[in-house]
Formats: sequence, C-alpha cells, structure tokens
Amino acid sequence: MRSLIDIQQLSVEEIDELIALANDIIAHPDDYREKCRYKKLATLFFEPSTRTRLSFEAAMYELGGQVLGFSEAQSSSAAKGESVSDTVRVVSGYADIIAMRHPKEGAPLVASMAATVPVINAGDGGHLHPTQTLTDLLTISREKGRLNDLTIGVCGDLKFGRTVHSLIAAMARYKGMRFALISPEELKLPSYIKKEILQQKHIDYVQTTDLASVMGELDILYMTRVQRERFFNEEDYLRLKDSYILTPEKLQTAKADLSILHPLPRVNEISTAVDADPRACYFKQALYGKYIRMALILKLLEVA
Repeated sequence: MRSLIDIQQLSVEEIDELIALANDIIAHPDDYREKCRYKKLATLFFEPSTRTRLSFEAAMYELGGQVLGFSEAQSSSAAKGESVSDTVRVVSGYADIIAMRHPKEGAPLVASMAATVPVINAGDGGHLHPTQTLTDLLTISREKGRLNDLTIGVCGDLKFGRTVHSLIAAMARYKGMRFALISPEELKLPSYIKKEILQQKHIDYVQTTDLASVMGELDILYMTRVQRERFFNEEDYLRLKDSYILTPEKLQTAKADLSILHPLPRVNEISTAVDADPRACYFKQALYGKYIRMALILKLLEVA
C-alpha cells in the first residue's frame, strides 16, 4: 500500500506513466468504466473545495466505483475534537482509498501513517497539492507535446501558493527548464525553494515584479490568485489582491502558442475577456484533473 502526499515521492518515470495512463483513459474511456467496481473512495475534506473534491468524486464514479465522505470539518467528528489519526483509522474500514484535504500542513502525512488504505493528499494548507501538480503536468504535456525545454512564468502569489511550489518542484526534474517568477515583493517565492530546487539544480530563473517584461519569452503562463485565507492581515490582502490582472492587451506581446494555466478558482486575476483566447487552457486544465486522478486511483489501488 502506497500513499501520495508529496509530488517528490514520484519519480519522473512514474509521473510519465500516470500521464500515459490518463491519455489512454481520455482516448478509450469505455475500457475503464468497470475498473473500480465495488471499490470505495472516501473524500475527507476538512477545508472547502469545489474542483478537487468533485473531480475526485467524478473520477471514482467514472471508474465504476462509489464515493463516501464529507465536504467540511463541521460535518465530521473533527467538530467534536476527534484526531485526524482516529478519523482515518475508522474510515480505512469503510473505504479502499482516501482523498484528504486539510488546512494544517502535514495532516495528510499523519493520516497516511495511521491509515490502512492509500491516502492521497488533496491539499494541506499552504504546503502541498500533488494532484493539482499532476493535473498541471498532464495539461502542459497535452498542450506542448513535451515536459522539457520550456520557459514557465508563474505569476501572483508565489509565497503561499502551494500549487506553484509543487509545480516548480516537479518541472525542475525535466531538462531545459527556465522559470520567470513574477510577484509583488511581499509575495515572492520562498527562499528555501529557490535554494533547494532552482539553485541546487542550476536551473535558470528570473525574478521580477513586472509581467510585461517577460511575457514574450513564456511558453507557459501559470496565473494564481492572491489567497485571502492565507493572510493574517486583511489590509495586506486588499492592497495586493489586484497586483496582476491578465487582460487581452497584456497578451499582445505573448507567443502565439502560449498556454495560459490557472489552478482555479479565479477571482479577477484573469479577465473573462481572455476566456475566448485559444491560448486559455484553464477550463481544459480543470477537466484534465479528473483524468489524472482516475489514473492515480487506478495505480494506488493496483488495478491498472
């Protein structure tokens, strides 16, 4: 039994296998409709979610399985003070696999140590979100036909954005990568990520507060929202929340084959006028999340 808590647990070969399996599911959906018959997925979401929770549920249903669980801590025994360990010990007896989101960093790791079934980290605080990263990699692979020799711009909240941290960690293992880190000074990428990943692996990167200065170089633009829930101070949030708003005008200098990604939910950092641009990939990206989670469930349950 193996859990997925951190994208770094997966080798490049394993990531490539998951992407290949997801592509096969997309191409031959009928071949997978009964793969998880009589299997149950428990979704333990101690923090609100729309796409992640529903895509996990849709993934399991499309594999012929069933779903049980809760969508907020108040509807679980956590509201009575039950520990994460006790919760997953109990749920392990009801389900074959668990997808868990929790506001506390490290909670899914604790859960995986107590569970007797595989646990998938569906996001823990500002820390990690490995299935979003797998979604991003599948999207980039399908849009670009490769996961190497790319210039990726990550824009917005690079300090608290767990999706950005995981994406950089994953993409840094592919050859020929270059990053543009675009953010306000207060929301810069944490120095430990720059040191431990980018500098240690001698990966080329630029750091800037100006999106326009790097727009023309980008193959991928990964936009993120400035997350109110990660701020201790409402004034700081209000001051920074509109720092970067992508509009059709700002895309005039971009490559014709740029791919625009966003983990969603969007607030106002991408104008709705961009949605009609063929370079906008964020809704396709959300759909690809279902397929990569199908692939991951199959692998962890060893039915693929």
